[in-house]
Amino acid sequence: MNKNIQNLYNVAAKPARRIIGLMSGTSFDGLDIAVCKFQGSGLETHIEVVNFVTREYKPEFKENLKSIFAKRSADLEKITLLNAVIGSYYAELILECLSEWGISPNEIDLIASHGQTIYHAPSHQHKVQGYPNATLQIGDADHIAMKTGIITLSDFRQKHIAAGGEGAPLAVYGDYLIFSSAAENRIMLNIGGIANFTFLPSGHSTDFFSSDVGPGNTLMDQFIQLRYPGKYYDKNAEIASSGSVNEKLLTHLLDHPFYKADFPKTTGPELFSLNYLEGAIARSDQSDISNEDVMATLAQFSAKGIIMAITESVKGRGEFEIYLSGGGMYNPLLVKYVEEHFGRKLKFTSDLGIDPDAKEAVLFALLANEAVSGGNTPFGDRPGVPTVSMGKLSFPF
Repeated sequence: MNKNIQNLYNVAAKPARRIIGLMSGTSFDGLDIAVCKFQGSGLETHIEVVNFVTREYKPEFKENLKSIFAKRSADLEKITLLNAVIGSYYAELILECLSEWGISPNEIDLIASHGQTIYHAPSHQHKVQGYPNATLQIGDADHIAMKTGIITLSDFRQKHIAAGGEGAPLAVYGDYLIFSSAAENRIMLNIGGIANFTFLPSGHSTDFFSSDVGPGNTLMDQFIQLRYPGKYYDKNAEIASSGSVNEKLLTHLLDHPFYKADFPKTTGPELFSLNYLEGAIARSDQSDISNEDVMATLAQFSAKGIIMAITESVKGRGEFEIYLSGGGMYNPLLVKYVEEHFGRKLKFTSDLGIDPDAKEAVLFALLANEAVSGGNTPFGDRPGVPTVSMGKLSFPF
């Protein structure tokens, strides 16, 4: 037997596994690295987050990512080169962290790498006749496996698309397995570049669902990077909080077929871009609007998308609690808008035992655990949630 296959078999048969989950989002903050200890699989999964850190990217690396991100036309040579560079860079960051934590690479069973999304193109968005849903993440996992000596799983979203999904959101799988409750209806709300949520009915019911809802941080971050060189986001919503919501602009921002489309649905910065914002400003005749008012309006725009989606989706489902994760949880104005509408304080996934900053990295570690040791949990029969194992294998030898 090939020794890589033998090693994989041994890992799958272990009573417990140490898996590193990696996540790099569309805000380009850095690489989330979570060392997780797994026992069991499916609804019997027990997870302990042993170590977690977000390793900030170097400014030049961020700029390289931005130069190819969410663009219909991009430098193909640069994409090809970055595919290798990102994988090698991830490996360096992993080895640095393991050394700091006093962990040998030999103690890690698997790495689960999301990669870096550079383009997301569901069919309802690209509208090219005869072409399916599509998405692209780069950061080649063979480079990670070779440089760390650890079996690596990657490219999780392609299997989801091949099975009839849109490649997102994948949070539904981890949300169901980790956060389902016997007694409580739960909304797991993740506000990243794009906001998404999973509704988990009480009783571990498979009648759950997940969907993107629209922009989270992406438009606010893009606007800040355009108007305030050197800044990547509006820290503590300081700029937005000094402005006022422009109702005319807000109305035009919300006037898009995405908000009327059925659930589940996905989207990305490819749609909700600065061009989208500029078009809404022009249509609403608000060309003299201040930066502060734009930011206040964009925060309300993100909040409205979240509020409309949750309200429509859980109608008639009874009481529920909202648990928050993602970078948007650090935007006090956005959070305030959502809390004011629902008349309650939002909770955090830390209330359920998982650091909200680590949640997405933990999710991909869980998908790797399911791919090698699980795969027996039915997720029901509904659009957008195919019951499949996800992740492609890269061997270190």
